[in-house]
Amino acid sequence: MPGTNLTREEAQQRAKLLSVDSYEIDLDLSGAQEGGTYPSVTTVRFQSAEAGAETFIDLVAPAVHEVVLNGTSLDVAAVFRDSRIRLPHLLQGANELKVVADCAYTNTGEGLHRFVDPVDQQAYLYTQFEVPDARRVFASFEQPDLKATFQFTVTAPEGWTVVSNSPTPDAADVKDNVWRFAPTPRISTYITALIVGPYHAVHSSYEGPNGQVVPLGIYCRPSLAEFLDAEAIFDVTRQGFDWFQEKFAYDYPFAKYDQLFVPEFNAGAMENAGAVTIRDQYVFRSKVTDAAYEVRAETILHELAHMWFGDLVTMEWWNDLWLNESFATYTSIACQAYAEGSKWPHAWTTFANSMKTWAYRQDQLPSTHPIMADIRDLDDVLVNFDGITYAKGASVLKQLVAYVGMEAFFKGVQAYFKAHAFANTRLSDLLGALEETSGRDLAAWSKAWLETAGINVLRPRIETGADGVITSFAVSQEAPALPAGAQGEPTLRPHRIAIGLYDLDGGRLVRTDRIELDVDGALTEVPELVGRARPAVVLLNDDDLSYAKVRLDEVSLANVTAHLGDFTDSLPRALCWASAWDMTRDGELATRDYLSLVLSGIGKESDIGVVQSLHRQVKLALDLYADPAWREEGLAAWTEAALEHLRAAEPGSDHQLAWARAFAATARTEDQLTYLKALLDGVAEIEGLAVDTELRWAFLERLAATGVADEAAIAAELERDPTAAGERHAATARAARPTAEAKAAAWASVVESGDLPNAVQEAVIGGFVQADQRELLAPYAERYFAAVKGVWDSRSHEIAQQVAVGLYPSLQVSQETLDATDAWLASAEPNAALRRLVSESRSGVERALKAQAADAAAGRA
Repeated sequence: MPGTNLTREEAQQRAKLLSVDSYEIDLDLSGAQEGGTYPSVTTVRFQSAEAGAETFIDLVAPAVHEVVLNGTSLDVAAVFRDSRIRLPHLLQGANELKVVADCAYTNTGEGLHRFVDPVDQQAYLYTQFEVPDARRVFASFEQPDLKATFQFTVTAPEGWTVVSNSPTPDAADVKDNVWRFAPTPRISTYITALIVGPYHAVHSSYEGPNGQVVPLGIYCRPSLAEFLDAEAIFDVTRQGFDWFQEKFAYDYPFAKYDQLFVPEFNAGAMENAGAVTIRDQYVFRSKVTDAAYEVRAETILHELAHMWFGDLVTMEWWNDLWLNESFATYTSIACQAYAEGSKWPHAWTTFANSMKTWAYRQDQLPSTHPIMADIRDLDDVLVNFDGITYAKGASVLKQLVAYVGMEAFFKGVQAYFKAHAFANTRLSDLLGALEETSGRDLAAWSKAWLETAGINVLRPRIETGADGVITSFAVSQEAPALPAGAQGEPTLRPHRIAIGLYDLDGGRLVRTDRIELDVDGALTEVPELVGRARPAVVLLNDDDLSYAKVRLDEVSLANVTAHLGDFTDSLPRALCWASAWDMTRDGELATRDYLSLVLSGIGKESDIGVVQSLHRQVKLALDLYADPAWREEGLAAWTEAALEHLRAAEPGSDHQLAWARAFAATARTEDQLTYLKALLDGVAEIEGLAVDTELRWAFLERLAATGVADEAAIAAELERDPTAAGERHAATARAARPTAEAKAAAWASVVESGDLPNAVQEAVIGGFVQADQRELLAPYAERYFAAVKGVWDSRSHEIAQQVAVGLYPSLQVSQETLDATDAWLASAEPNAALRRLVSESRSGVERALKAQAADAAAGRA
């Protein structure tokens, strides 16, 4: 039985047989306020290459009432099973199918999600269809290469707004609360969209250089309207339109562009054509640092880039998902870095210190895979939205740009859009266009970078004379063995890199020279540097052009350790910070030494995004990679440092807010917790620090986790903030309490009941797992292995993945956890997707054991 899966071979066979002309979809959502199910009527017109052939259309629905194929009613009981409706005896040429069904609202963020705002008690709906969930709302040929036009007709409650891919009808054209949308251009099922409810809207427009006028809209729930900074969002959007249309030489391909901030969204955002949905946590209710605005801007630009790369031109099958996501990531960050007037010209610094560390981590897991992954079925792709698909792919595109040149790269992209507009492509189509414009043969490059897994390590090999002059310089490249269980072989790759030379000038590390070259093979000589005085720091992969782990030579490492915060530019600092973090994860740098390095340099770090990354990494290192016998000493030193930086920070600054959150995350002594409570209660104050709604919850969640705040305190805070966000924070705080009863209640609500909405379940899991509560959580390791397969088999993918990853006993860093995992993997017979997720979590425990041993050894030295 197929269940809800679809294989690549099935999709290929269906695509050979069919071409799809149009969908007409009629949904009656008039009962959305009450929930339950809703009538869905789909009429599909399609062509068949063969007379008498049989195929199937996809549908996930509690009830199917009628299936009419070419005027003949089919026996529903005979043709509808699992997630498919069998379509026998097709006509050659034109066919028409009508499916009448009842479909279900969800609370999982998949299909048509329904949320009731506790502030106004109104329901708000939105669709999320990637990867295979349009079939939860209407009957569809659910694969990206069967494009068609889509015409939606929606009956909605009175006073509600309906937004879709096509422009929203004028109010005068809406009769009896029925919204009739014009047909879309030819697009894939997964980027169709409906957003329905009494949403608040702000409208504007973008006027392009060619006289093009694109209507713009921003939507959110009314309860968030006071916090919606629409003009700032419009500014970023218009900047993206300017930059992308110039670089792509192709006008925006849809009739309008709406951005809808929606509740309980699983991802950051989704590139529905002309109707982008974005998680509404990006409507900031409280003060956030500039790093949060930068991340939001990157998300906005990422989805806008998808309008061309993904929506206008779409992958044929999910093997090329990476190309969609990597291209959108690369171009969004390039826009931030290079567009005139951008507020974030340092965007590559953020990329180096956040997204690339995600990629490096993912690429060292047993599930590592080539960028161009082998996607056999839907189960494969559902767990492939990972650090390789997004961050490694974008890193490699940046390497490709360095390899062929930016001008040639974008000329190739322009040719690609013109040749394949509203069609489907493979990787070879893009590479062919780039070969034409660059004159480079990309076959070997593609094989080395896109079709192999794993990461390379680059090291400088420097020899100097007694006078300090360089007598020999080379770059060595290593291809470490892939993790146990990973497929493929270690591969040396061609790297286009820069080598930066830095010297101390008035206490600051300043770049004195830069050499760009190709590195290939195990050793690449660099004769240009012979005869020069040895600089204080030699930095391989300066400007972060390639994707590789970089190590410093002994002299450079000593100078970086003493002066990491003294680089004049943020990117080389970020590269050195990232290298130190990677060494810590690899057990090459002891956690206590990493902590010392951070404490010595973070006070000079001006980039707030880097500061916040360091906060997260130090906390993770102390929780997982520190020798347990030393951990409390390290945590004490870090917490005291956080409090000192908080008190010393410029009043009202981003750094002050970041340090307040860092202190709240780890406050532990009675004095520290008393002070934290005094800040929450307003008894103590720090000049410039606004203890606003979100910061109050951060303080309270820590106080709950340490047993200082009780249920009454949580209930009082929820009464103060009776919003959806407040409900999630309260759920986190309740699950965080250090009692057996609190843990049992949280576990039961997630694992045994399974009725929580996606966002609330995520909040409960976040509270349940507390690094200070290892002993309290220890019994749940056995319970996890007893329950996880049943959860996986009975819940939707998003809900099950939260449980499989979030409740894995990652804090139980021991051989016993590894053994229990191995026993489960050997006996439970999980499917490939669940096996991958559990194996990745196991790898984290294995890495933590290695790092703890390295830290313990450093303590004995």
